[in-house]
Order: sequence, then C-alpha cells, then structure tokens
Amino acid sequence: MTEALTDPRVPTIDLRPWLHGDPAARARIARTVDEALQTAGFLLVTGHGVDPSLRTRIRETARTFFTLPVAVKEKYAARVGGRGWLGPGTEANGYAEGTETPPDLKESLTFATQEPFGDPEIDAEWYAPNVWPAQVPELRGLCEEYLARMAELENRLLSLLGEALGLEPDFFTRHMARPTYGFNINWYPGTDVVGEPEPGQFRIGPHTDFGTVTILDRQAGRGGLQVWTDEGGWEDAPYDPEAFTINIGDLMARWTGDRWRSGRHRVLPPPVDAPAEELMSLVYFGECTPGTVVESVPAPVGRVAYEPVDSHVYLREKLDSITVN
Repeated sequence: MTEALTDPRVPTIDLRPWLHGDPAARARIARTVDEALQTAGFLLVTGHGVDPSLRTRIRETARTFFTLPVAVKEKYAARVGGRGWLGPGTEANGYAEGTETPPDLKESLTFATQEPFGDPEIDAEWYAPNVWPAQVPELRGLCEEYLARMAELENRLLSLLGEALGLEPDFFTRHMARPTYGFNINWYPGTDVVGEPEPGQFRIGPHTDFGTVTILDRQAGRGGLQVWTDEGGWEDAPYDPEAFTINIGDLMARWTGDRWRSGRHRVLPPPVDAPAEELMSLVYFGECTPGTVVESVPAPVGRVAYEPVDSHVYLREKLDSITVN
C-alpha cells in the first residue's frame, strides 16, 4: 500500500463521526472543514464507503480504451464539456485563470448526467446522452455505479458544508435536485505517448475548478497533483490511498463570499527521471440545477459580496475558456 502523505493545512476528515457521531464530534468536524477551506480549499475524506475495487476496475477498463489506436478513439471525440473522448491538445486549463500554457498533456473520457430536464434547450446543452465506447462495454455499468456513489457522497459533503458555514444543512443541497454533475476519467501517459513536454506544459495547467465541489480519486506520482497555498506556493498534494481528495470550485467560493477559497492546483508533466510514469484520475464535478442563481452569503459569514450569477452561464463561459481552438 502506498504511504500516506500529510499536510496540516489539508486535513483528513473521517465522515463516520459526522454521519453517526454526537453533536460535539459533529461540531468539531464542521470547524475543521471551515478552517481548511479558508486556507488551501482542499480536504481529504475517508469513511466514505465507496468500494476501492470499483475504482480499480474503472481504471483497468478505461486504460483498455485509452490504449486503442487514435483512429478508433476519434469516433468518440467530443468538445470540452461534452460526452466522449477528449484527445490530446483539446484543453488548456491554465487559460481559465489567464495563464498561457501549451495544451494539457492528457486524454479524457467524459460522462455526465443524462436524465432529461424537460426544457429542450437546457436538455441539448446539459443533458445530452452519454457516449459509451463499444470497445469496452463493461465501462458503462462501472461508471453508472460509481456516479451513483458520488451523488450520495456529494450530498453528504454539501450538508456538511452548509453546517460548517453555520447555515441550514440543506442550504446547498436544495439547489441540487437536477444537478448537471460531470465525470472525467483523466489519463496521464508517459512521454512515450505525449512526447517531451514543451516549456511550461503540464498534464493539467494551473487553475481552479469552476463549480461547487470536486471529488477526486487520484494516484500518487512524481508527476502528480500539486496545490497552491499562500504560505508555501506550489506543494505536492497530500495523499492517502483510502481517501478522496475534495476541493471547492469558483461557484462555491462566490457563494460563500470568498470565506472559502477555490483550491488552485495543477498536475505536473511526466517527470524527467521517470518519463514512463502513467497515472489515471477519476474526477467527479458536482454542479447545481440549471438556472440556480449563486449569490454571496452576507457578512459576517461572507467577506465579499459578488454580483449574483447564473450557475450554468458561468460554467459554460469557463468551459469555453479552456477549449483549445
């Protein structure tokens, strides 16, 4: 088992006392979450109940797809924010924060909710059918099971976040009745696939996520995740093989009036001394119901009063901003 790497600014939260503990234990956890999200914007979460073998099977099956010939994968090509395969050179996440970088050194399979919303325009934009590669038919069942587990975990986390702010437990969850969650399987191959990185090129360039809550299942690697803190700059993210890495995005930061910060992060390129390193991340992006107006909570909880924004107008602008034309 890979050794856990710790960072006091990014605490590990065991959800079991939160779900089943006494009021004092729950209050301690809420305080810890509030403090952590004011600094790095990241947490590690254990006690989530998600079977680790499910994550392993998704990785094994997805790798079978990613190692297919490009001509086969191109049949499933999608735009950023769509459903299907995002090939090399499709995204440059640094663009979202105004950082000019070469395209990100990754490939992705991307899926999302597809239950119709009921409005034809919204359905076409946010609820299109998923595209499941015929070459790996077992991937659909694995991903649908995983997404069901993620939806449960997201609701538990959002209830915790509401109470961590001293607000109602449903302050966030009441806006998630028809969420447009997304799910990316990111493949970070070695230089034998992507070539030598250009100057300033990353597996994923520096950025903050765009939405509410991100749930990341990652692998440890020398060309892996780094997080930004004001005190230390870029540092390797803490890692626990049993934990999910949780960070909040821009909309959540706006919602809290910048009490909590959107966690800035990047994924390093293949390391010079281990160029064949290959990693894969499972990334669940929790989002609101379309049409949700995100408005900053007032002081003393909030610290900045942002103009209200339509959550999905904001998301589309961000997704467009990282698209490499």
